[in-house]
Amino acid sequence: MFALVDCNNFYASSERAFQPELNGKPVVVLSNNDGCVIARSNEAKDLGIKMGLPAFMLKEFLKDDIHIFSSNYELYDDMSKRVMNTLAEYTPEVEVYSIDEIFLKFTGFQNYNLYEYGIDMRRKVKKNCWIPVSVGFAPTKALAKVANKIAKKFSDKLNGVYVIDSDEKRIKALKWLAIEDVWGIGRQLSKKLIGWGVKTAYDFTQLDDYTVEKQLSIVGLRLKKELSGLNYLDLEETERKKAIATTRSFAHDEYSYDNLAERVSTFATRCAEKLRAEKSYCSKIEVFVITNQFKVHEMQYANKVIVNLPYASNSNITLAKYARKALDVIYKPGYGYKKTGVVVHGITPQPYRQGNLFLNEDPRHEKLMRVMDTLNISKMDPVVTLASNDLGKREKMLRERLSQCYTTKWTDLIEIS
Repeated sequence: MFALVDCNNFYASSERAFQPELNGKPVVVLSNNDGCVIARSNEAKDLGIKMGLPAFMLKEFLKDDIHIFSSNYELYDDMSKRVMNTLAEYTPEVEVYSIDEIFLKFTGFQNYNLYEYGIDMRRKVKKNCWIPVSVGFAPTKALAKVANKIAKKFSDKLNGVYVIDSDEKRIKALKWLAIEDVWGIGRQLSKKLIGWGVKTAYDFTQLDDYTVEKQLSIVGLRLKKELSGLNYLDLEETERKKAIATTRSFAHDEYSYDNLAERVSTFATRCAEKLRAEKSYCSKIEVFVITNQFKVHEMQYANKVIVNLPYASNSNITLAKYARKALDVIYKPGYGYKKTGVVVHGITPQPYRQGNLFLNEDPRHEKLMRVMDTLNISKMDPVVTLASNDLGKREKMLRERLSQCYTTKWTDLIEIS
């Protein structure tokens, strides 16, 4: 059996975990630079607040006493890790699917009452992390997704847990689930299926295999088999990343080369830190710039360039140096840049680092980076960084409604008197 555990309204629940006075009140979380709504509590949904709603349009809901927050990614990431670590205690076979979802595989649990097991999982996560979750059990991953939707939809009746353990329950669940809500069925594909007369997940399972494979490929056929109760998708091992990126949009269009260069240097440094955390090196670095495409009356420009490093590296110094060189290749003065970013490619793990016969990195870099990482550990803004970076603030996003970083910053820890 598989279980899918999904955190309910995760971003909003993370804010409520440290502000219990918000329970029962509408809460929304905004995107980067406080642009639009990306998360809502159930109370906010009931008010008619839609995903993607521009932040300025929330003014009409202020009379409803809504609570608006900027995205606190540092807090959400830490809370996610706490939830996943708690759930990993229930079985060694897990797959973290997203920041708020995790698959668990229960092998040899035939004699367990999985419903009671799910209740205990919810209780423990709530106790340890203060985050409400929904749990769905089923023989396949696709059906576990369906079971989770049911557990969340009818949470009061089912206590947030649902188990699909019979063909009768499977068929009933599939007849309830609309085709556009099936895991892996996107908006365009659902329109195509509805045109065929397929309105529910059950209708989809009644299509013949030949038609599904011909029209939707082998991926669609596997999904059909999964919904039919046949296990075709196992837990996926965490793959080593093929690329690591750090990108940001600016709160205001950036015309200054110096400010743009500082951001590129900072983003390259952040990529280097991520590489070292994975004990990896990169051999290529990409830098891109984009102007504000919504300002149609202004000149538009977008470009990118990939630079090959002379040797594989994860040093702040090396990556920042070549990122600046890449920026110099594509930068054009007179444009208002809205977004820039750095992406590292050619990632290899530490034991397989490729050397250069004639040119190699200064061996002192490795020791220096180790010292810097030790000094900067658990700091949202580094205490030691390159001179080309802004020491004052790493993230320069507009976050006027940012809550405290309760679990990731010493100065934001809750005080109990």
